[in-house]
Amino acid sequence: MALPSPDLDDRRFQDLVDEAKRLIPRYCPEWTNHNVSDPGVALIELFAWMSEMVLYRLNQVPDRYYTKFLELVGIELFPPSVARADLTFWLSSITDQVVRVPKGTEVATTPQADGSQVIFTTESLLEILQPEMIAALTAGTDEESFTDVWDALRYERDAVMCFGSQPMTPGDAFYVGFSNSLAGNLLRLDVEASIEGIGVDPTRPPLAWEVWSGEAWIPAKVHEDSTGGLNRDGFIMLVIPLEHAPLTLGGTRGFWLRARLTPAAAGQPQYQASPQVRRLLAASLGGTVQAEHSRHIASELVGRSDGSPAQTFRVDHAPILPRETGEQVEVLTTDGVEVWEEVVDFVDSGPEDRHVTIDGSSGQIHFGPRIRYPDGTVRQHGAIPPEGAEVVMASYRTGGGAIGNVGSGTLRQLRTTIPYIDRVINLETARGGADAETIDNAKQRGPMSIRTGQRAVTSRDFERLTIEASAEVARARCLPSSTPGGPIRMLVVPRIADPVGQMELDDFALSNELAGQIGDHLDQRRLVGTRVEIGTPFYQGVTVAALIRSLPGRPAGLVRQRALDSLYRFINPLTGGHEGEGWPFDTDLNAASVAQLIEAIDGVDRVEEILFFEYDLRTDARHGGGREVLRLDAQSLFLSAHHQVVVR
Repeated sequence: MALPSPDLDDRRFQDLVDEAKRLIPRYCPEWTNHNVSDPGVALIELFAWMSEMVLYRLNQVPDRYYTKFLELVGIELFPPSVARADLTFWLSSITDQVVRVPKGTEVATTPQADGSQVIFTTESLLEILQPEMIAALTAGTDEESFTDVWDALRYERDAVMCFGSQPMTPGDAFYVGFSNSLAGNLLRLDVEASIEGIGVDPTRPPLAWEVWSGEAWIPAKVHEDSTGGLNRDGFIMLVIPLEHAPLTLGGTRGFWLRARLTPAAAGQPQYQASPQVRRLLAASLGGTVQAEHSRHIASELVGRSDGSPAQTFRVDHAPILPRETGEQVEVLTTDGVEVWEEVVDFVDSGPEDRHVTIDGSSGQIHFGPRIRYPDGTVRQHGAIPPEGAEVVMASYRTGGGAIGNVGSGTLRQLRTTIPYIDRVINLETARGGADAETIDNAKQRGPMSIRTGQRAVTSRDFERLTIEASAEVARARCLPSSTPGGPIRMLVVPRIADPVGQMELDDFALSNELAGQIGDHLDQRRLVGTRVEIGTPFYQGVTVAALIRSLPGRPAGLVRQRALDSLYRFINPLTGGHEGEGWPFDTDLNAASVAQLIEAIDGVDRVEEILFFEYDLRTDARHGGGREVLRLDAQSLFLSAHHQVVVR
């Protein structure tokens, strides 16, 4: 049970009035009328009412005190998470020179009316170089027997059959080898083809373009395809992933790109014959590099030391993102520049150790305190900058927050000129940005952290620590191992800036950075021998078909939109369920609860029929018949998909 909270003063209004009246004969004996109609008694009651309000507040724990208590026990607010996006830089013209986009290149959105912009900075060097083809192969599904077609393709002897096995089998592939890595390049393949691969839908051919990453074949996104799937003359523009490793195939070592025949999806036509290529040329039109929502701040003077312990300085632009090489605190003295090391705390710091701590959320830089111990000794934890020394943040990056989750095609403004670069754009939406933790959330998290400590033992511990790992984590579910001695499974639902309306599976994908951050956080706190597997829940798509009656005089379109909004909000991993905190695990979906939800909408008279259809979010197709109940297993969550509402 909770500890009882004592009242510091239990007097109430009437107690205060009676006490004041008892003091009247002592201090004012000539005052004899103590009735409620007396003006003096009215004043006594007024002051008693005000005093009661003060006593009430005295018996509460003010928010400031509660927050300070959490701060004393080491509970700190999570800093904001940084959104990331892939920026594609386009060349002004094809050139044989290597075009380099330096690390730290800034790209911004179009300025708003107030002049504000969202700025992204590239995280690594991008080199755009023209590809050199060195080999071409075809192979069947076994990926063991390769046919060398390089000479036929290079000398334009005969058309090359991309999928040579008879009959063609999903998994057959056409390979093109390059002498250098094309990681991040925007590759254009100019194709001369014979119209043989008939039968396919040219806008949706059963082809997958892939490159070797060093561990597996990963997809290369098709930005544009005018060949209809290698079926006519034209070009194919591919966005090569940021990983492209060498591999030896058919006795040739190179950097490989392949076109693989895939199984036809429902309603997707298949090739009746193998497409044939007579000529193939490759050129790089640009390159892609990952960028983060941040802005680089050069050397900044944050203050001067007064020689006292426990000094605190603050940078001009908070929050500060996790420090990289060269982002450090420097102290300028008459003897030169001293580099001070950032540490987590000053527990192990001696009086000569040049240590600092940095609070990324507030942008504060702390130097070591001087502490007196019970035996009377005084110890300085961390060195003190000499009086008059300048404290400088050599460089740092600032940014983060949900504002960085900008839409595709919005990052267009290149803030610095780069030779041979014509323009830049983000082809995909930026993801991963989350605002800093709120004080209310920290108040709820603090007692749980203190009660359970920083060790992952139970399922609740794993879930709590996973949520603590990053502000990008919205929900977490811990499942026991499916096999004896196997890994614990952590199912993570990432935070989305605007979780309303129709969402896609890609919106809930875990980035490598977030998965690594969660893994590192749990590794430091799990028991020895415990293994953790981090993944996402299975998202079961649900289509609701509803027939409702509206009240007379209510616009059918407005009622329908209100019903759709409620359905998308209710059947949602982040905002769903009756509590509005995300659809619960292990909770089925039934028609009664949805009917109750819709009937509460303004303008709805009654709900006549509710049916649920399972929706495959991968193939974007509905399957199965309508049902009134959908079951959910322990590792799944419902996700809305193309609801249908008819209003009569």
